[in-house]
Amino acid sequence: MDILFEEQVIQLKKSLEQVLSPKRYEHSLSVAYLAASIAMCYEHVDEKTALIAGLLHDCAKYLSDKEILKECEKYQLPISQTEQKSPFLLHGKLGAYYAKYKYQIQDPQILSAIAYHTTGHPDMTMLEKIIFLADYLELFRTQKTSPTLSVLRSMVFQDINQTTYLVLKNTMEYLQSQKGEIDQTTVATLQFYENLVRRK
Repeated sequence: MDILFEEQVIQLKKSLEQVLSPKRYEHSLSVAYLAASIAMCYEHVDEKTALIAGLLHDCAKYLSDKEILKECEKYQLPISQTEQKSPFLLHGKLGAYYAKYKYQIQDPQILSAIAYHTTGHPDMTMLEKIIFLADYLELFRTQKTSPTLSVLRSMVFQDINQTTYLVLKNTMEYLQSQKGEIDQTTVATLQFYENLVRRK
């Protein structure tokens, strides 16, 4: 048993439970466990790394939009026009900053997975895809999707790129139906994975 890893996870859980709402904390645990499970199905992905990234992916989500924007300005994190209008999109970037400086996470793979878990980006690493998908597919989620969440949850263990494309497609359709701001990174990510699965 990896005692140091176990102690790290226990401490992170305690720290997160103090700042996150009960619902957000349970979501973070669910994402962490699903991420670790997905990682076990693919080579070259460490399930412990996935667990830590999943735990911390929403570590800045307890702040209001106004506070997130203020913190990002304070720490000079890049802010796009879309993020300026929809500051909640910034919680990934701020979360990566907090993970590094508040929770002493130095692994760049983890930090990147946290930073991009909301928007994604073209040609994501395996860990980035895992956190992106675990956030969308964890068991407390109930959103309507096509195919259904149960189908996507099964698919993610067999074809992660196809699942990434379908989740992005569902996300884009939802955002369009809400007539809200759509981050151009998400648009580019959808185009990338649509092209990728069509070339198969």
